[in-house]
Amino acid sequence: MIAKSIEKMLSENQEHFLIPAEMVANVQENNFLDHALLVLTKVRYAKIPVLDNDYKFKGLLSLSMITETMLGLDELDVSRLHEIYVKDVMETDMPTIQDPYDIENVLHLLVDHPFLSVVSNDGSFTGIVTRRELMKSLNHIAHEFEKDYTVQAIETKEEK
Repeated sequence: MIAKSIEKMLSENQEHFLIPAEMVANVQENNFLDHALLVLTKVRYAKIPVLDNDYKFKGLLSLSMITETMLGLDELDVSRLHEIYVKDVMETDMPTIQDPYDIENVLHLLVDHPFLSVVSNDGSFTGIVTRRELMKSLNHIAHEFEKDYTVQAIETKEEK
């Protein structure tokens, strides 16, 4: 359980955690991998959300998923990239969160994921919460905590 004072300070910045969908690079599940490779290369992200035609979240796609399909025995074979759909190689087993999201849950999930996709009740993609944005907030708390709260050290048995 997060300390109430820390949770309060995190909640004050919670609106800044979400990067809205219109600001997040994505591909559609029916795009071919050659298009997805161009998008990932251009935006310089390692992984991006995959959406359907109705902007519903379907999964994630990474550069490594694409390069895995290009591996031959002796060389990279890019010729198949215009024949394979994003939906054929995307990751579909990942956590998502809904807005409003529980900060404690987000903290636990971001330990293992650089970002979390935020979806609405109907599955529409609304944006991402990144580890970077949360770390900026934690950095703020680390520097500002004692301006808002009085901290009192408790002696441990070893110190007595």
